[in-house]
Amino acid sequence: MNYPYSYGYQTSTVDSSVWGIVSILVALCVGIVLYFTFLNPKNAEHYTGATKKIYDFLTFKVMSLETILKICYLVIAIYITISSFSLISTSFIEFLLVLFLGNIIVRLLFEGALLILMIHKELVEVNSKLPKDKKTKEEK
Repeated sequence: MNYPYSYGYQTSTVDSSVWGIVSILVALCVGIVLYFTFLNPKNAEHYTGATKKIYDFLTFKVMSLETILKICYLVIAIYITISSFSLISTSFIEFLLVLFLGNIIVRLLFEGALLILMIHKELVEVNSKLPKDKKTKEEK
């Protein structure tokens, strides 16, 4: 039986590629306007409360990567530890290697990433303690 109605079919006349182009253009315009208005360093002193937090987040003064890396390390270390127990039945030596070397290697990789972030934090702190006239001389 044929029904003349199109229940369950797409009835939108706007193609998804058009929405993609419109989205890019709107994002580009809004991003440029926000950068030159809201994120202008001259306006930074005027912001307080939630607006200050949003400003700090958008200008990357608040780094959230450190927290994300710590959570990822915990998840991956727990995964390696639990999954290594599946190797006990095949090879006890492989189990020990994955259990110990896997966790050590993951720890070293995450420590390296966190070390880079800590170096960045310390450099920003040292740079903020430098007198303003020295900063301008070095930039020139």
